[in-house]
Amino acid sequence: MWLLAAMLPFQAMATVHEYKLANGMKVIVKEDHRAPVVVSQVWYRVGSMDEFNGTTGVAHVLEHMMFKGTRAVPAGEFSKIVAAAGGRENAFTSRDHTAYFEQLQKSRLDLALKLEADRMHNLVLSPKEFAKEIKVVMEERRLRTEDKPQALVYEDLMAAAYEAHPYHHPIIGWMNDLENLTDNDARNWYRRWYAPNNATLVVVGDVEPEATLKLAQRYFGSIKPAALPQRKPQVEPVQRGIKRVSVKAPAKLPYLAMGYHVPPLREPNKDSDPYALEVLAGVLDGNASARLNQSLVREQQIAVSIGAGYDLISRGPAMFMLDGSPAEGKSVAELETAIRGEIEKIKQDGVTEEELQRVKAQVIASQVYQRDSMFYQAMLIGEVETAGLPLNTLETRLAKLKEVTAAQVQEVARKYLIDDHLTVAVLDPQPLDGVKPAKPVPGGRHAN
Repeated sequence: MWLLAAMLPFQAMATVHEYKLANGMKVIVKEDHRAPVVVSQVWYRVGSMDEFNGTTGVAHVLEHMMFKGTRAVPAGEFSKIVAAAGGRENAFTSRDHTAYFEQLQKSRLDLALKLEADRMHNLVLSPKEFAKEIKVVMEERRLRTEDKPQALVYEDLMAAAYEAHPYHHPIIGWMNDLENLTDNDARNWYRRWYAPNNATLVVVGDVEPEATLKLAQRYFGSIKPAALPQRKPQVEPVQRGIKRVSVKAPAKLPYLAMGYHVPPLREPNKDSDPYALEVLAGVLDGNASARLNQSLVREQQIAVSIGAGYDLISRGPAMFMLDGSPAEGKSVAELETAIRGEIEKIKQDGVTEEELQRVKAQVIASQVYQRDSMFYQAMLIGEVETAGLPLNTLETRLAKLKEVTAAQVQEVARKYLIDDHLTVAVLDPQPLDGVKPAKPVPGGRHAN
């Protein structure tokens, strides 16, 4: 039995309390007493980036199988139990992590923890249930990717942009791998990664930290840690010139996606470029009056839709993304030229102080607004933790965003938004004749 006395407290940040059980499981509790509600999330530090060739998609498949029963909770009963307690539950898989959550009345937190602890080490991977669920996942891939031209473009862009890094593979997996996955592949994945020393419990809501810690110890403390596989460095080679991909698929409109290799956040207190890139994304596509929408949609009418984005938190490398659809009578080549023109203006002329302050306020506000939701408070904590960043990154990020200067925004545009970092993917729309509308996924319920 793991003893409560062996728990190692971490330095708390504001109202966030961080602990570690003797078996290696982290427990993070954030108090929010505005409503008698609690959000419980269990994050496993494993995602599609950890998959082997031939088994792409297994992380997401196992996420589905985690709802298919244990010795104590038969298949199909997990969701019913949570619903009967007045709660809701679901799960999601990303390149970096897999997470499971429940949102309940605060008095039912023990139920959520009991259920999660049970399936952490007692999952029953029935060949019959696997055979049914893998078909659901294959249909999900058809619905979300193969029947959606823009999703195909994004998938091909990522496959071209990343030669060596496993971000090359789609989270849902390649169809051929899904067709050949077995229940043993899922079982091996579960045994390899689903252990308390590879997991973090995040609890946000109307709770008391010490009482929550005792519940975590009661349900998770006796689960033995595992010898986790060695994670080897997976560094993407330097790109040596622009890459281009063309995708033919039935669609009404052409579509353009562009991705530049840029750095992610690694040292929150020392880094500056990731924060400047986040502001740059806001300059280009922060709101209706941002540069791309104002210039290319409203004024020049080159595009009917356009966007830019950058996520600075990840376990692997990062990309600065831009995408859009050209207006009628305009081509994707013209749209690409126009987007490059807007980027060039920033490189040459920078941004005004007024524009900088407005965008920074919007970017910071979006971060603050997310914290109004208990669920997203837990999400932010889980993402930071599984990325290997300190919890105070959440506060550091806001402080660093405020410090970003116009010169820094101009510098990161010059430094990173260059052809040698760029991959371009375009949709070549084919006739829609004979294309059948996509059907709902039978049994599909969990999100990527």
